[in-house]
Amino acid sequence: MSLSSIHSSDTSSRRRRPAEHTQDLLWDHDPQAAGHNHEEIHDRLCGGPQTNSTDTPSSHHSTHPALCTTKCMPAHACPSHHVCEDNWEEIQSKRTIRAENEVEANKLVNNYRFGFRKWKSHVTERPFEVRSEVVKELYSELNIIKPHSGHLITCGNVAYVLLFGWWVSLAYFLIGILMFLTITGVPYGKLCWKLSSYFLWPFGKIIHEIGNTLRRCCEQAPDCECNIDGSDDNSPVLLPSPTEVPIPELPGRPLHTPYWHRFSTYVWLLLGYPPLIIIHSLACFLSWILVFTIPVCKMNARTLSVILLLAPEDVSVSTCSQRKHQVYETSAILCCYHAANWYYYKYTVDGINVFAVNLLPLVIIAMVVGYVDRENQFASSNVKFAIAICSIIPLSHYIGMGIASISAQSNFAVGAVVNATFGSITELTFYITALLRGHRTANPCLQEVVKAALTGTLLGCILFIPGICMIIGGLRHSEQRFNSRSTGVSSALLFISVGGVFAPTLFSKAYGNLVCDACTNSTGGNSTGNSSGPFVCHNCHYDLNNGTLFHNHVEPLVYTVSALLPVAYIIGLMFTLKTHSHIYDIHVGEGEVTGHHGAVVHWSRWRSLVILIMATVLTSACADLITEHIQPILNQPDISQYFISVTILAMVPEIPEIVNGIQFALQNNISLSLEVGSCIAVQVCMLQIPILVLFNAFYDVGFVLLFSDVHLWASIFSVILVNYIFMDGKSDYFQGTALVVVYLILLALYYFAPSPAGC
Repeated sequence: MSLSSIHSSDTSSRRRRPAEHTQDLLWDHDPQAAGHNHEEIHDRLCGGPQTNSTDTPSSHHSTHPALCTTKCMPAHACPSHHVCEDNWEEIQSKRTIRAENEVEANKLVNNYRFGFRKWKSHVTERPFEVRSEVVKELYSELNIIKPHSGHLITCGNVAYVLLFGWWVSLAYFLIGILMFLTITGVPYGKLCWKLSSYFLWPFGKIIHEIGNTLRRCCEQAPDCECNIDGSDDNSPVLLPSPTEVPIPELPGRPLHTPYWHRFSTYVWLLLGYPPLIIIHSLACFLSWILVFTIPVCKMNARTLSVILLLAPEDVSVSTCSQRKHQVYETSAILCCYHAANWYYYKYTVDGINVFAVNLLPLVIIAMVVGYVDRENQFASSNVKFAIAICSIIPLSHYIGMGIASISAQSNFAVGAVVNATFGSITELTFYITALLRGHRTANPCLQEVVKAALTGTLLGCILFIPGICMIIGGLRHSEQRFNSRSTGVSSALLFISVGGVFAPTLFSKAYGNLVCDACTNSTGGNSTGNSSGPFVCHNCHYDLNNGTLFHNHVEPLVYTVSALLPVAYIIGLMFTLKTHSHIYDIHVGEGEVTGHHGAVVHWSRWRSLVILIMATVLTSACADLITEHIQPILNQPDISQYFISVTILAMVPEIPEIVNGIQFALQNNISLSLEVGSCIAVQVCMLQIPILVLFNAFYDVGFVLLFSDVHLWASIFSVILVNYIFMDGKSDYFQGTALVVVYLILLALYYFAPSPAGC
């Protein structure tokens, strides 16, 4: 809708005009403000309704920190429609970001730059004291005693008993019997039975280390009660573990035998401790893999590394009610209230999400199973293919983290080079590996697999990724706004990309000769006879062996297009980053960055570079295993080869990008969600395909830039549809549903399509 079409509308309608990027950016860092409507945000940015200067704007800004400041002229003050439009475009383009440090600010700025990989996760360590209480609980060591007012009987705690509690408790009970049989290990047997009861239901119970005062009391008066009542029932929210105060030994009292000077200690370490290592290690592994039960992993790890190595008389188990009346010094070792926490999907290890960390061992498994078991004695080709394709997911995540880390710590030129070099390395590694294997084995089907994967990546990035982000973001924020000008640049490049990539295909169809393998007429006669009537032909294709057409016309056109597409990409970079950078006018406001020199990065530049190189090498090895064991998958009679390529091979490497896009959409930054898919789609057409053509020119692997009809029309239709959706600069779950439904329709088309000829 143009500005002139709404010039005559009332003032409230003009106030409801969205401040697109300001809104996106504000909610990117302050998701709690996402529930406020567009009118409030626009009024705050543009002056909104005229209020008395004696009002309390300070309270308003304290509730909604103004990260973006712009000026807005009312419609009646505009001398012309063009002035209003210019002012409105200025409002759209002005964005001031808030970051915790300079490195994070650089990362956020790079997210809005065309051609740079969009990355949601932090590349620096966030100060623990500024984290929310929910996040602090995720990283706690389970040694904080706090009053618990909720119910301990929850679904997660009951699931713990069914999944872990009963067999861990049973193991302690049996090992306790074993220690009782050794006579000297009776103290450890009692400890095992106490821990058996604890691990069956550990919630609300506290394991603490007894200090010198209580031990001395018990030694001097074993029949006395050492608990002292009368302590204050009012406890703080968090009770820190008291530190043990050393108390001098009384003269004449028998000395306490040191832990390592007891015979029972070595009996315990030889008979009781080893089986518990296996039990707790298994529990740690299973609970860590499940992610949401990481507290169970911490509980088992702390027991194994601390509690079981203490003297048995120093370990005491009590409940919260008993703890409230204790005044002697103790050190809390373990205190758990919940076995599961939904928010552990946010948990990171050295800046890497826990899901990517859990998938990383698949890379090692893929290497061992793929290159050791050559004869498929222990694993079939289908299993090896599945492991190899899944191992691409964590490697893609590590590559993305490395690119974001280097770009955030470097200047613009270095960041641009790193993004251009490693941005498409995962896909290119697979494509080149597949083409090389197809050339060595004389298997033309792998070339069709590469073309289908290229098309599947294109379709997924312009239909599925924007669609799923619109759906999830729309369900949470009703309606979202995005920068129509920046999206228009990406849409124009998409049109150029698709037109250039499929130009040789259209040319060959217009001027090529259609050749069929076999034709029969309705009477069943051969086409070489004199039979007349309609003919039915099979395996028809355009003749590429015609030297006059292909070598003199189609092949030069392919090289010309492959040279022009990167040039168009470079022009797009210059337009968005240099001459018209105001479209992405991102700057860090004064006072918005704190701790310029105190940022602690997860990965340094050299470490990021080493990880990038290692991940690239491992990706190449996994791609080799995928292409080696893909043939049994392609030979499935019920599934088209097209479908396998456009889904599994195309979208699995893009899973980290899909996650990033969804996270941006949840924080109401739909602009970046849309740029995630558009950036990948443009790079596929303008960088990856020209690189494959260039590679084929130097080392002929038989790659010809001619696509089947289904690829051609599906891509053209998708680009037209997504440009139509992006026209109005706003999104909701209905528009996202339309994109996803079209994507699923195209997948159904590929599923029922016959496999390529000769495959």
